Amino acid sequence: MKIILLVSGLVFGLNACSTPPVYPITIAPQPTISSAPVAQNKSVMVDSRDLRIAQFVAFVDNGRENVQPIHATSNILDVLEDVLIRQLNSQGFYVNTDGIGKLRLDLLDALVKVKNSVFSHEMTTNVQIQLVAETKNNKLVKRYTGRSTIEGTMNASVEDIGVALNSLLEVVLKDIARDEQMITFLNENF
Repeated sequence: MKIILLVSGLVFGLNACSTPPVYPITIAPQPTISSAPVAQNKSVMVDSRDLRIAQFVAFVDNGRENVQPIHATSNILDVLEDVLIRQLNSQGFYVNTDGIGKLRLDLLDALVKVKNSVFSHEMTTNVQIQLVAETKNNKLVKRYTGRSTIEGTMNASVEDIGVALNSLLEVVLKDIARDEQMITFLNENF
């Protein structure tokens, strides 16, 4: 009986020392809402594609070949498409399924790389979104890129990782909302 209790105690002790579970990251960037419309109900279709190599949004390297991928709580592509539609609506564009022109959001990269050490962490966040605006006769392709590096004490939490990714997504979405070349193309061709 003592051996069973000893073995049970060791198993529970080892489980307590193992790596804690990694919870998914909530992706919820806020759209850049335009204060004044730049279009007068121009009709646009919105579509999206996820062209990332991996479907996780972060990975945490705790050393000793202990790398953990972290996924999002929801489909990041659906979230970004929704935010883009809200931005376009605030700019005066009318998003529907049968517009003259099509605006496609290609998600090329959205990843936080975390390197934890004993007393510090470093997070490198990369976001790359490509917009393809297309009609029968014209096409405009633009890439929007963001990169940030954050260093801190102790290990990075899932909340820290989520804040880093959401903040950079908001910066890239703000660049999209303020892109005069894209706005002009949409106004002239849609």
